[in-house]
Amino acid sequence: MSSIRKYSYESIAMACVMAILFYSCSDTYKRSGEEKVPVVYPTGIAEDLTFTYTEAKTELSSEDSSSTKVIAILRSPLRKDYTNLEFPYQTFPEGLVVDFFNDEGQKSIIKADYGIIYSATNVIDLRGNVVMETHDGKIMETTQVYWDQDNDWVFTQEKFKYTNPEDGSVMFGTGMDFKKDPYFFSAHLTNGLMSITEEPE
Repeated sequence: MSSIRKYSYESIAMACVMAILFYSCSDTYKRSGEEKVPVVYPTGIAEDLTFTYTEAKTELSSEDSSSTKVIAILRSPLRKDYTNLEFPYQTFPEGLVVDFFNDEGQKSIIKADYGIIYSATNVIDLRGNVVMETHDGKIMETTQVYWDQDNDWVFTQEKFKYTNPEDGSVMFGTGMDFKKDPYFFSAHLTNGLMSITEEPE
């Protein structure tokens, strides 16, 4: 009888020791998804800003005062500057409007609900209700557009609508590439409507 009691006391003691060990080794680390992403703060914030981009008509020397021409004007209610990071960029979380001027001074406009300018690659990412309107009234509407400024190349993989008031055509598609010089336009998948006016005989 005493040996049975002794055995049960040892079992209870062993169980208590194991429970204490398991509890002390339990994982108390608080996780949020994978690992929590560190917060990145902008190095600067600007409100109600207007940037005017100019270009000299001829190459300037240190003492030259040659006139310049305006090639673009960017307006936005808010800009956040992250150019202090290893891969610098700027965001326009409340949207932006950019006016572009060609060599003849004719204005085209791009509007978007959100924008990112990647300083290292000179690529602009425009998102949300993107509307591009040329000086002659042609309009392209989509949800996202990338603009490579160095190569003057605009492209998207999203659905788009292209309206041409000159011939009354409306084209819908998915995926598009456009380059101004040399002129190149490629729509990946399209369908649309075109009005044809017959001249009386």
